[in-house]
Amino acid sequence: MKRTLCTLAIATALATPALSAPLELEQDVLTLGFIKLTDMAPLAVAYEQGFFDDEGLFVTLESQANWKVLLDRVIDGQLAGAHMLAGQPLAATMGYGTQAHIVTPISMDLNGNGITVSQSVWDSMRPHIPSQADGRPQHPISARALAPVIEQFNAEGRAFNMGMVFPVSTHNYELRYWLAAGGINPGYYSAQDITGQIDADVFLSVTPPPQMPATLEAGTINGYSVGEPWNQQAVIKGIGVPVITDYELWKNNPEKVLGFSAKFVEENPNTTLAVVKALIRAAIWLDEDNNANREAAVDTLSRREYVGADREVIAASMTGSFEYESGDIRPIPDFNVFFRYNATYPFYSDAVWTLTQMRRWGQIADAKPDSWYDELARSVYKPDIYLQAAQMLVDEGHAEAADFPWTSDGYKSPTPAADVIDGIPFDGRTPNAYLDSLPIGLKGTQTVNDGAVHG
Repeated sequence: MKRTLCTLAIATALATPALSAPLELEQDVLTLGFIKLTDMAPLAVAYEQGFFDDEGLFVTLESQANWKVLLDRVIDGQLAGAHMLAGQPLAATMGYGTQAHIVTPISMDLNGNGITVSQSVWDSMRPHIPSQADGRPQHPISARALAPVIEQFNAEGRAFNMGMVFPVSTHNYELRYWLAAGGINPGYYSAQDITGQIDADVFLSVTPPPQMPATLEAGTINGYSVGEPWNQQAVIKGIGVPVITDYELWKNNPEKVLGFSAKFVEENPNTTLAVVKALIRAAIWLDEDNNANREAAVDTLSRREYVGADREVIAASMTGSFEYESGDIRPIPDFNVFFRYNATYPFYSDAVWTLTQMRRWGQIADAKPDSWYDELARSVYKPDIYLQAAQMLVDEGHAEAADFPWTSDGYKSPTPAADVIDGIPFDGRTPNAYLDSLPIGLKGTQTVNDGAVHG
């Protein structure tokens, strides 16, 4: 009997995860900021499912007026951290716009954006888009179908205007990528002209995400690039048609990050780990069992304190499908990805892609060696913190070891040509070769001065 009990005790001990010692938090009361987009979901889930509580954190989630206000409040310490555009920590750290060392120990999602045009623009584009056997448009849709519309605008003396959420947003770079892949120049930035409209065929300007549908309906802009639920809102209102998702543009591309000031992370290493642990758990919850929890997540996100859009609008993309024209609903199970495909790991190569787009359009004014891209990526993205948090979750039985890239050097395998709309592969280890391969954009030592590209 004693031998049986002893054997049982040993077996139980082996089957039970070895719990990590509780973190001694430097701060346990935090305010984290976000913008009202569905990809803030990990923050809402971590709060509602008690994952922050499990880490001993008393968190307040606070929506912010716009991306600039959000960044400024992280810098001055009013927010401990925030849901950020991937370009914000990189731009701030290198001193583009605002100078501050911002770091990210966790990425928040992949995909999740779309490009929408007004109904009238869509009607003009449609004759230039091939049809499937069932009569519906063939996707992905190239920006070449937009070129005749822009020519017509020009012939009538009208500017073709499109909205994007912020100059260093993924939405800006994705819109520019789509346009350039279709032979349309989205314009350049310079130190003297930060509008990004030098030599532009299409004029891009900042429009806050929740205001995009109304601005489109008013005719102030002819299209926009934004995250959900604001593409689906245009469909529901009957004022616009999403022409492409970023999943179709670049399969499983990086989106938002959680940003902290470097000072906060240095002074609060355990608190940072605790936040990252809670968000990894939230990401797992959002993707587990083939998105089984997405309906519950939609209920949460539709609440006023989070995204505050109608439930059906959020569900239209969050639950595995996407609606283009009214009634044209197509399955895109990976439109929003929060944990699959190592979505939460802060890859250096994701940072490098963003930096290449900043250089491509003139936000980085001068040519930089490949080593510069790597060094800046490493100064901002912190996979060592991420993996430390992940190991603690594995030890605690909250995550599976097989789900994390323990041996990664921080760089993904090159993105194959088949995964990008223009068929141009991307290798984060060779950013200058990548820039040289793009048909539109700055290359080599080219610069933008006095309203023109030189070199």
